[in-house]
Amino acid sequence: MPSPWLAVPLADYEAHMSAPEVGQYSLLSTLFREVLLRCLPASVAVVGVAGGNGLEHVDPGMTRRVAGIDVNQAYLDEVALRYGVVGGLELHCVDMTREAPGVEPAELVHAALVFEHAGVEGCLRNTLGLVAPGGWLSVVLQLPSVQAPGVAQTPFESIRGLSPHFSFVDPAWFTETVGAAGFVLVQESTHPVPAGKAFWVGLFCRDKGRDV
Repeated sequence: MPSPWLAVPLADYEAHMSAPEVGQYSLLSTLFREVLLRCLPASVAVVGVAGGNGLEHVDPGMTRRVAGIDVNQAYLDEVALRYGVVGGLELHCVDMTREAPGVEPAELVHAALVFEHAGVEGCLRNTLGLVAPGGWLSVVLQLPSVQAPGVAQTPFESIRGLSPHFSFVDPAWFTETVGAAGFVLVQESTHPVPAGKAFWVGLFCRDKGRDV
């Protein structure tokens, strides 16, 4: 079955995420900026890069390689237009649920609101494989809310098609699961967003001596 994200125009996705009742677009950019400052990586891989939200925070003096990974080639084409001047930018069209991206491991791998849509089997395994030994994994998970559905209701019809494929990921389960693969949680935080929702942010360090 093709990914439902292939049917979502980037303009719809970004307008949905920026809508007042969703209010997640700018927060996700800020969270990426914070993890860049925390880790100061020489290389970064962003899983589910979409249109490149947050790439403007990459410091070329510190980060010499940026790999953007997404299932939708149209998204990557837009990233190339917006951020083509970013040094060391490489873009990979890969369905992470089905295959490993064949990308050189990075010191920091960032995956925001990815596993709720892509699942925690193939996509998680392939994401962990992107983290260099001793590197960092930054994850943003959406927490359940009694006030709002997982995928917020906005006027964008294409977004509604994502709802049947959305599942919450429990942070405690996630931490235990990646811990078994050699990743240690070093920092976690919770951030409220509109409509009674919240994000959980976890930063993990990969054990240098462990293979995923």
